[in-house]
Amino acid sequence: MTKKEVTQLSYEITGYAIKVHKMLGPGLLESVYQKCLMYELIQNGYFVQQQLKVPITYKDLEFETELRLDLLINDIIIVELKTVEHLLPVHEAQLLTYMKLLKKPQGLLINFFTDNITKSLKPMVNEYFADLE
Repeated sequence: MTKKEVTQLSYEITGYAIKVHKMLGPGLLESVYQKCLMYELIQNGYFVQQQLKVPITYKDLEFETELRLDLLINDIIIVELKTVEHLLPVHEAQLLTYMKLLKKPQGLLINFFTDNITKSLKPMVNEYFADLE
């Protein structure tokens, strides 16, 4: 996987999020947008996992947690969905931590409580992205 391929996948996911938002508008529950976005992605050939438990490794201790990410697309990009008036730093921190724990190069923080997805969407990358070609 290259930076260009990850960026392209991110662009495609964003397009499907925009499509869902245009059809449904703002104001619904996060779970509604998650189901609809997952439907769009699967219908278009993407491998989507939802509500994955995020395991924790601390030194030699490994354990399951109740932390769950919203969507993992093609085992590469984590998508965290929100339906909040304003995205907060804690939302960004949550996504960055999921990316680190699962060693994924990119995450998308998408807030559906908006009039325009592209204004509120936050793509995030980390050292795993930097290490790609």
